[in-house]
Amino acid sequence: MTLSLCVREPYQDGDDTRHYRFGLAVTTRLPGVGALCPFVSENGAVAVQSHTSDWLGERTLSYLADGLAIDDAVEALLSADDNRRNRQVHGVDADGSVVFTGRECVGEAGHRDTGQFTVAGNLLEDEHVLDATAAAYESDAFGDAPLAERLVDALSAGVEAGGDKRESLSVGSAALKVVTTEKTAYRRFYNDLRVDASETPVAELRTTYEAALLGYEQSLDEYADPEDIESLRPE
Repeated sequence: MTLSLCVREPYQDGDDTRHYRFGLAVTTRLPGVGALCPFVSENGAVAVQSHTSDWLGERTLSYLADGLAIDDAVEALLSADDNRRNRQVHGVDADGSVVFTGRECVGEAGHRDTGQFTVAGNLLEDEHVLDATAAAYESDAFGDAPLAERLVDALSAGVEAGGDKRESLSVGSAALKVVTTEKTAYRRFYNDLRVDASETPVAELRTTYEAALLGYEQSLDEYADPEDIESLRPE
């Protein structure tokens, strides 16, 4: 299984300037998914799974940086891809979304597209895994918790709904990445995390996230200008 979620969240900073958060979380029952599937920049988020492709993910982000809409970018790239029948690609940019599940992706395979976020998976226990993931994110979209935390919550819901049907594979992985269009003075360590090999990858991703968030807050207390700390708190 690979199960992933791509999200776009618009928000306003303290000066009422409009910004976006783009986030992606993914898990699979194989090691190292964080090195293969998630592609996120200040222009959007795209997951390339089933048959992964660095070229396809990186070129999609490059097209977004050049101003091409994500659906047009993915359509153009897949039209030139001899292996598109095995690809599963989905994602969001500032204005839209895209979902694609190739006809030879192994079932249960499918996707969900709300415009603001997309969910896709293959080798799932059943289609309810997609619905549970989407419902968990949607129930707390734009919530008070940082997006990274809410992405882990959504992945957890998908795993609890059945997750991967390959019970013979005990080692999996998980990753998350969040990028904003807003420039910040301090790197938000909790926004780019990977668990490369674990029997409980999503649970360990949560533990890693919580530790990274604590480290970020401690670094603010130690190094940030006291007048700036409140504006730098996680969001």
